[in-house]
Amino acid sequence: MSNDTQTGPLKLYELVLENGRSASPFVWRIRFALAHKGLACELVPLGFTEIPKMCGGRFKTVPILEHGATAMAESWDIADYLDRTFPDRPKIFSGPAEQAMTRLFDTWLLMTIVRPFLLPLYLLDIYNAARPEDRPYFRQSREARLGKSLEAITADRAALLPAARESLAPLRFHLATHAFLGGSAPNYADYAALGIFQWAGSFATLPLLAADDTVLRGWIDRGFDLYGGLGRDARMKPLFA
Repeated sequence: MSNDTQTGPLKLYELVLENGRSASPFVWRIRFALAHKGLACELVPLGFTEIPKMCGGRFKTVPILEHGATAMAESWDIADYLDRTFPDRPKIFSGPAEQAMTRLFDTWLLMTIVRPFLLPLYLLDIYNAARPEDRPYFRQSREARLGKSLEAITADRAALLPAARESLAPLRFHLATHAFLGGSAPNYADYAALGIFQWAGSFATLPLLAADDTVLRGWIDRGFDLYGGLGRDARMKPLFA
């Protein structure tokens, strides 16, 4: 992959855990999007407490993309920027209608799966997998936001697991007859959802999916194999059990 613009190389700042594993689901969707467009980028690993120190303190979250004098931190803005800046390469969004529907899908993913189910399953795992110097910040910020200790939030997680798996039923229904969420080929909806599984696989001590979940296993395998095995990493925790 190469860049062919006058404004310089691309640099992507990503959140990493103690083992160096890239852990942000929002970074992962942009890594897939960059590969979709055939664009190379320099990856810059950061811990939780390093993020606000980048780019003059302008941003509090990753991904952060730098491209020449341009810097931005919202994954949707980055995806749109890549399509506008590299129009001669494969488009991430075929047009405004696809982008709007993918935004709806992303909202559904976050509001009905990630927040009610996956965070209560994995907040303590994230804390334990974070770099030691980042753990006090992670605990304080999440406990202040949620009003409970990480241990209390995740105390009943085994009982929550069946409902978490059932919440993924719409994905199974669609993927039972399509290779990807985008149909016969992956699109940004796939990258957003695959990013969630990359995130869970970074730290999960309780596998999210059942061993016999063949539909999601097939799609995850196809997704992780994209772009020369971009999603494959020996440091990943098991997703199926």
